[in-house]
Amino acid sequence: MSRYRGLTVRTAVQLAAPHTWVASVYPALFGVLFSRISGYGLSIPTGGMLILACILMQAAVNTLNDYADYVKGTDSTQDNVEKSDAVLLYNDIKPVHALYLGLLYLAAGAVLGIFSCIKTGFVPLCIGAVGGVVVLLYSGGRLPLSYRPVGEFVSGFVMGGLIPLGIAAAADNRLHPAVLVYSLPLIIGIALIMMSNNGCDIEKDIRAGRHTLPVCIGRKKTVILYRISVIVWITLLCVLPVATFGIANGIIAPICIAVGWRAFIGLLKSDLCPEKRVRCMKGIVSANIYGNGGYIAAAAVSLVLGKR
Repeated sequence: MSRYRGLTVRTAVQLAAPHTWVASVYPALFGVLFSRISGYGLSIPTGGMLILACILMQAAVNTLNDYADYVKGTDSTQDNVEKSDAVLLYNDIKPVHALYLGLLYLAAGAVLGIFSCIKTGFVPLCIGAVGGVVVLLYSGGRLPLSYRPVGEFVSGFVMGGLIPLGIAAAADNRLHPAVLVYSLPLIIGIALIMMSNNGCDIEKDIRAGRHTLPVCIGRKKTVILYRISVIVWITLLCVLPVATFGIANGIIAPICIAVGWRAFIGLLKSDLCPEKRVRCMKGIVSANIYGNGGYIAAAAVSLVLGKR
């Protein structure tokens, strides 16, 4: 008898990793809010479908990455990971089933994205196609992007930047490069999630033959870069919302940072050691929820009050 078991609804959801969806929901929600504030003409139903498409793409990334790590033997029960972050390792699921599920998530996200944008024109479809290709290249192929020292940049820019850019383009079939400037807090926050993961996994990644940025520059320089990036991120979250949405609305973001100060202090004190990996990952996710969540809340209030 095979030692593998079939997928269940529970394990399919675990592979999709809903606890990481902040990295796709926030940029998508910001793209919708900013498009409506800027008068680009994005309808609420289209915005909702695009948010769902981004969630499905995120689920595909998570599932395919889990599959790739498992078949390459990267993960082990000795690593400092939660069971929910290594579903195949702890649930004896047939690996090919996870591959098919990841591709299904990817196809569903692509279909929904195309349906949402096809009436608008060529520009949002091209941006979406770039995102889809990155999803496949991130974990797949002979030299996945996750094995190279570009993971932080790629994840931050594609999810934090291209998602809002694509949603703005879905409104009027035009490129709005300024969206990338306003998306900087999202880009940095998501890149820091990847840096937290890779910084804590240096030893494991060396054994797996990965050449991530932290592997290339070492833990000491990674920690310095990490802390500088956190400071830049906090500064942007305090300045950009106020400059963009006005003092009355923009002050929401700094208030949220103050409420979640423990998470940010934890990041600034983190030495990215493997033994504290779980705490570090929870900390960076919490910081994104408070910091970038405050930024999005400021945009939502600005839209409701009609002020910018």
